[in-house]
Amino acid sequence: MKLKIHLTFGLLIWAAFSCVSHEEGKKLEKLPYFNLKGFMDLELAKLDGAEVTKLSEIDGEETTVEKTYSLKEWKEEFEAFYSADINTPAMALSYSTETEGEYLIHRLLPDTKGKVKEIKIKYIKEYPTSVSIKTADKNLFFSTTTIADFYMNLATEKVDHYTIETTQKVWFLDPTHIKISGVVK
Repeated sequence: MKLKIHLTFGLLIWAAFSCVSHEEGKKLEKLPYFNLKGFMDLELAKLDGAEVTKLSEIDGEETTVEKTYSLKEWKEEFEAFYSADINTPAMALSYSTETEGEYLIHRLLPDTKGKVKEIKIKYIKEYPTSVSIKTADKNLFFSTTTIADFYMNLATEKVDHYTIETTQKVWFLDPTHIKISGVVK
């Protein structure tokens, strides 16, 4: 009798743990949208140690600097693109995918909640030559809109130039407009 109770108890424990491990292992088998994060990792690795001429404009005040960026600094500079990656299980059915000429476009479906409104990728000879994103977020007290683009140089197969433009508005304050553009040397 005691053996039967131990076997039943052991079987219940095994069943409980085997169910949990299968649920945790579930992931997307195939990415439903353009792999923006993977593409950024690939392209920014080529820029490690590259110099950029960067123009920063905050509410009309401009600053120009020339700087050499490490890979970590490039990833921080392109954070808007990393945060626009939509390849998550929660977003799997949230975007339409269409092609218009040489463009692949992912657009947020109507009546679907999401910060990323559009990702547009231009292809030349089956290779992405530019990526544009539009994001927006709004609540009762704060709103932000970002439009960002980067363009590839086909001769060097590296990022050539980019622009990241953000407008932020806090409920009772004037909007803040930030524009960053860079040319990679």
